[in-house]
Order: sequence, then structure tokens, then C-alpha cells
Amino acid sequence: MILLIAPSARAQECARVLQEATSEPVHVAAGLRQAATQLRAQEYSAVVADQSLVEAEPEESELVLQHIGTAIPIYVNFAISGIERMVREVKAALQRRKREVVVARQAAELDLRNELKDTVTALLLSSEIVLQLPELPAAAAGRAQTVYELAQQLRGKLGITG
Repeated sequence: MILLIAPSARAQECARVLQEATSEPVHVAAGLRQAATQLRAQEYSAVVADQSLVEAEPEESELVLQHIGTAIPIYVNFAISGIERMVREVKAALQRRKREVVVARQAAELDLRNELKDTVTALLLSSEIVLQLPELPAAAAGRAQTVYELAQQLRGKLGITG
């Protein structure tokens, strides 16, 4: 979902064109206070703001930024930019955001995998040692075997070899 902050009469037309071009719903806020209210109520992928409005009301702009969350802020000077240029900028920003999300997700997965690798290895080794104890009661052996098998499954799900 995209939030368009523009007081101009062209805001509805811009929103319609932007929605058609991105296939995302576009909400319109006539001012920064209204935008801040909408940002508190909804999650947006992008916030497109009229640059002149942002420059004219710096306190309200800061309020909007406090509530923007993960949305990409895009500043457009509607006085000199056409709708087509605004659409190109928004589409480019959304593509950048998608790439950044993919890269961040991959990095988080790698970090988690690396962090869990040592723990899984320790579980497997400890289970193997316990299972080799000569006087291990049958109930304890069954539980240790279950722990070993679960650690094996976890290793497989994490793609850890060895």
C-alpha cells in the first residue's frame, strides 16, 4: 500500500495513475498531520510526499517520519515533476526495497544458520556420547536417541553438512 501526501487538486489523479502502474492500493492524505494519522493506522510500503509541503512544514514532516515504519519515503516536487516521472521514481524505489528485503532476509538466514550450527553439532555429539554409555538405562537411551534424531532433522533443515 502506498500513501500519497499532496494537497494539490491533482492528488487523486496521481493516486489513480500510481495505483494502475504499481498494482498497489494508494491512499491520499491532503496534509502531513492527516498522513501521520494514516501512518499510525496502516502499514505502507512507500510514502510519496510533495517536497514543497515537507519543506514548508518541518515539524509535521518530522512527525510523519516518526510513524513511517518500514515504508520508503519518496519526495517529489509536484510543481515541476509530471505524473510519469513520479510513477517512475516510485516504481524504482519499490524495486530497490524488494531487493533490500531479499538481501536482508538472506543475511538473517545465514546468520541464524551459522549461529545454530554449533549448537546442533554439540547436541549431536553429546547424544552420540550418551548413547555409547555401557550402563545407560533403556528409558534414557530412548530419550537420547530421540534427541539425536531431532538434532539430525534440524541439521537437515538448516542445510548443515558433515
